[in-house]
Amino acid sequence: MTKTALVKFLMLFLFASSAYGQKVKYKDIWGLLSTKQYEAAEPFLKNYLKENADNPNALLYMGIIFQEKSGKDDVLKQTRRAISDMDSAILYYDKAYKTITEKEVKRNDEYYQAYNRRDLRTGEFGVKLSDIQFDLEKKMEGLRERIDRVKMVKYYFNLADSLYKKTNALYRTLQASAPDEKAFYLRANENTVASVVALGVRYDSCLKAFNNYKSSAVTIGRTGYNQTLSEREIVDMKKDGASPANFYQDDLQVWDYRKFADKAKLSIEKEIIPMRQHLVSYDIEINKLREKLNKDSVSVRSDLTSLIDKLLMEQLKKYDPEPLPMEVFSLKISDLEYRSALLENKTVRDSSDLQFRLALLTKELKYVTRLDSMAARLSTEDVDQKAENYELFIKNTYNSTVVLKSFVKALKEYSEREKLKKQAQVTQTKDALQWIVIGADSIPVVPAVANARFKPLIILEEKFTSGLQYADSLNPTGYFYTIRPSRIPDVKVTFPVDKPNFKLSRVSSSKALTYSDAAGQIYFVLIYTERPAKDGKHAATLAKIYRSDGLAWSMNYQLGYVPKEIQFKPDGGELTIKGDTQQNTIDKNGKLVK
Repeated sequence: MTKTALVKFLMLFLFASSAYGQKVKYKDIWGLLSTKQYEAAEPFLKNYLKENADNPNALLYMGIIFQEKSGKDDVLKQTRRAISDMDSAILYYDKAYKTITEKEVKRNDEYYQAYNRRDLRTGEFGVKLSDIQFDLEKKMEGLRERIDRVKMVKYYFNLADSLYKKTNALYRTLQASAPDEKAFYLRANENTVASVVALGVRYDSCLKAFNNYKSSAVTIGRTGYNQTLSEREIVDMKKDGASPANFYQDDLQVWDYRKFADKAKLSIEKEIIPMRQHLVSYDIEINKLREKLNKDSVSVRSDLTSLIDKLLMEQLKKYDPEPLPMEVFSLKISDLEYRSALLENKTVRDSSDLQFRLALLTKELKYVTRLDSMAARLSTEDVDQKAENYELFIKNTYNSTVVLKSFVKALKEYSEREKLKKQAQVTQTKDALQWIVIGADSIPVVPAVANARFKPLIILEEKFTSGLQYADSLNPTGYFYTIRPSRIPDVKVTFPVDKPNFKLSRVSSSKALTYSDAAGQIYFVLIYTERPAKDGKHAATLAKIYRSDGLAWSMNYQLGYVPKEIQFKPDGGELTIKGDTQQNTIDKNGKLVK
């Protein structure tokens, strides 16, 4: 009969005996015990011991069954059961130890064949009570040690698991304390530093407990677990670090809270807190410059250049691309720059040089436009929300966001008024630059503007202009004016022209050529008609003008060609009028020589 068949037969026999109320005999159970079918034998052995509690061998094998069961228990998930099974094994071993005698061994030696040994003295095989007792002592001692070790393994495992959960919970509290990582650092305070330190300490304790667990697990042999801890870096505070860890898994993934804690503590203590103090100091320095400007009525623009702290800006933008304090500083600095420009320009504001005045006004407009832009930007932002990241700065500089917003509003209203005023002044000055004003007359000095009386035929920018002026449509007069930055000419000349040929109806065909020496002391103006008269001649008027004496003379000519160029020879005083193929020479008195 095979071993399997024997087991089936014995179990069938035992069940049948139980069913008919017959007492189960130990020798019937022994068939299962001797073949180590402990799971099958356990219920029958327990029932047997209820009525036969004094059977030493039954007690021994009950201890063996419980020891076998404890070895199969999960030491982490079934720790209590494993310890209970080992305690039960010790209990039964102890009872067996106390009840096994020489008589029992001799009478039931077949039940103790596991202890059959050769006697070294006699050379004969046999079972000795001392061997059984020694084995039971070792079993009980080993089980007691294993219970302590299993308890230690479970203790360190639970400690590591609970410490990690506490560390994870603390991290999630830090994570929830701010809407993003930027805000976390900017809002950090002493309590944040304390929490970050606690985070690192808890995580270190967790790792220490885990290492102790691994070391203690080695002492109990195979546990069914082989956890390998793998640390994951927290790259994005809002996305990483919150997920839990399963300490029962062999591939144990944990977040590296120590690295995060060290980085956060260093950033807060070495960057955030000093930077926060620097912001307040920086605001104080700006306020001092404002007091200096108001008290002494002097420009502080040069002081602003040395005050600008690019390093502070770079440090702050590392955490916030649009930091509220820097926006406030930019607003205040823009205000000081504009007010400084006004003070710098105060003494020269009434200069007769319109170009110079326009340059000053343009510069002032640039500053006030920047100020208005800064104020407008801050006015439209949610200052209350942004201020949450700069609570200490707001408290130490403006006391509250209400005061800050009131300050921004006042500067916005001021900048709007000043911008409109400067725009009007710039427009007015630009308009003035387009005309030479002499009494009630306005003479254009740019081609884009027109005047009913004055028709410019030539304009050399910022040098001079010349053309025809009309008392009425039939009475033209030539004019020549130098163009100065003040638009007040230092040379202003009118001269007679050939009236019939330069009347208003023919002004469209009237053109002009000019000459001036390098020093600007002598000028020639040639006004001519492009369209010839019926005789094919082109009417022309030539005027000679001195800066010192004004008009020297004015002569009319009839030319057989369209003038293209005039050339002057200072040594002889002659002027040559050139066309494409013809030319004429005029002497120093205006007489046509050839």
